Amino acid sequence: MGFSKTLRNLAFLGAAAALAACQSSSDDGGVRKAGDDRLPPPPTEKTKESDLRGYCPTVLLREGTSAMARYAKGGEGDPTKLLYQASIADATRSCKHENGILNITVAIAGRVVPGAGGSPGTVTLPIRIVMLQGDNVLYSQLHKHQVDVGAVATQFVFTDPGLSLPEPTERNIRIYAGYDDGPPKGAKGQ
Repeated sequence: MGFSKTLRNLAFLGAAAALAACQSSSDDGGVRKAGDDRLPPPPTEKTKESDLRGYCPTVLLREGTSAMARYAKGGEGDPTKLLYQASIADATRSCKHENGILNITVAIAGRVVPGAGGSPGTVTLPIRIVMLQGDNVLYSQLHKHQVDVGAVATQFVFTDPGLSLPEPTERNIRIYAGYDDGPPKGAKGQ
């Protein structure tokens, strides 16, 4: 019985020493060095109460725009000629309220999966972000987001920090994100 109590005490002292080592301060002034696994210092920019309580419209994925497939020329629908498939898994936003202006950053996360006819390289994803107030288009931007794709599925994150408008008086803002190839080739106005 005395041996097991001594063993427990040693285990407790070892755990306490390990915790103390983790919490000890260094004399390097908080500068991180290569291989240092301490957490980085907290951000210097403070989150304001107005940002936490203020209106921040959600980001929606419009039906039919959260996935796309690219085929080799003339191979549309042929799985052996599939270059890659891309999908959007999630969309979110962050808002800042400053001097009567609402600034919105939209972020989407997705992945690109190479197909049987594809090879490693860079693919360009046509990502459109649209902001509506009622029926009025306040913002519509088509981005060409490049993703380096290897031999297996590759995840990506895209952000658009460019949405800005006067602080809305109603909560009627809608934001959409998705893939958009634009009008079909040969369509009028192209």
